[in-house]
Amino acid sequence: MLHHVDEALLEWAYLELNPKAAAGVDGVVWHEYGQELCSNVRSLHRRVQQGRYRALPVRRGYVPKGEGQRRPLGITALEDKIVQRALVEVLNAIYEEDFVGLSYGFRPGRGTHDALDALCVGIGTHKVSQILDADIRSYFDTIDQGWLIKMLEHRIGDKRVIRLIRRWLRAGVLEQGQFSVSEQGTPQGAVISPLLANVFLHYVYDLWAVQWRRRRAQGRMITVRYADDLVAGFELESDARAFRDELRARLQRFGLQLHEEKTRLVEFGRQAAQSRARRGLGKPETFKFLGFEFICGRSRSGAFQLQRKSRADRMRKKLKEVKAELRDRRHDPVAEQGRWLGAVVRGYDAYYAVPTNIRAVSTFRHHVIQLWRRSLRRRSQNGKVRWPRMDRLAARWLPPPRILHPWPERRFAVTHPRWEPNA
Repeated sequence: MLHHVDEALLEWAYLELNPKAAAGVDGVVWHEYGQELCSNVRSLHRRVQQGRYRALPVRRGYVPKGEGQRRPLGITALEDKIVQRALVEVLNAIYEEDFVGLSYGFRPGRGTHDALDALCVGIGTHKVSQILDADIRSYFDTIDQGWLIKMLEHRIGDKRVIRLIRRWLRAGVLEQGQFSVSEQGTPQGAVISPLLANVFLHYVYDLWAVQWRRRRAQGRMITVRYADDLVAGFELESDARAFRDELRARLQRFGLQLHEEKTRLVEFGRQAAQSRARRGLGKPETFKFLGFEFICGRSRSGAFQLQRKSRADRMRKKLKEVKAELRDRRHDPVAEQGRWLGAVVRGYDAYYAVPTNIRAVSTFRHHVIQLWRRSLRRRSQNGKVRWPRMDRLAARWLPPPRILHPWPERRFAVTHPRWEPNA
């Protein structure tokens, strides 16, 4: 298999990398490596094919995770990124034939909105009354490398490819001058980590969930997975509880754990409101998936409608980032500020402007305008920026709030034709 990683693929992999990415322990950045690209790629290809290529340690960094926490991020050396990106392209051709339809994360031609559409269509067209919102504790940091290698060997016969992956897993981490090697986890931020994580959960969860639905479920069942975010819907509460308990045991067998505080079983679906009202309970609970809060709502005609709303904590985090950036851009020309804020609003709308979420999209734009006005008032001692002027600036630079995505069932019918296996 390794012969597919030729010079042309390595050069393509280099061009696919982010030119602005931080340097790893080697200190080599994208532009510097590209100055002698042909000779560098030729040397790298020779070392890979002859077995003389050695993986370098991953430089550990951290990014804010929210609630005062930080997420570890591995910054890989440039040549490691190139080889990993090339090998991922080869392995995708193999594993895309194996992966089942319920998996959406980090796969070619699939994205977050495909997973959201699948979940919405599943809840809307099946008799779902219970939702299991499962969270795996520190998934990328607790993957058992021994099990991972066994799973890879089940499909990959080329020992040189397995040896390469072992080297990346055992390359170690360099943090504040301290070197360490762990037998668990894949380095977050490495190019190959998402594929390895998908392979692991393909065997641990996907295939098992498909078989559980066929053999154990007494009622209807749906499930969607995006990376380590798992959501399953059930017609019967007994199925939901049995699946949760068996999932917990299944994950423990492979060295993983459910995050008990974040894993929830909620009553949800078209009959949830009436069922809870008969028992004297309040409105149906909500659950969160891929940045949205899912709500049991009603359409204008009074029929059940699955509604999605932007997560409030994600919106607050984004507005906090906008406020900090505006502080640094305070004395930039107004036109430059407007162009940048317009890009921010368009980026937010590109993800969150889904049907039933127009209020949150409008709210985000309104808060951006308020932050912009506050920043402009601090530019001078006068400090007078009246709302008519802000309305003109907003109309000039910020796109108006509108829904950009189609209804989930329409797009799902196009992206998942019924003849597709496991559709």
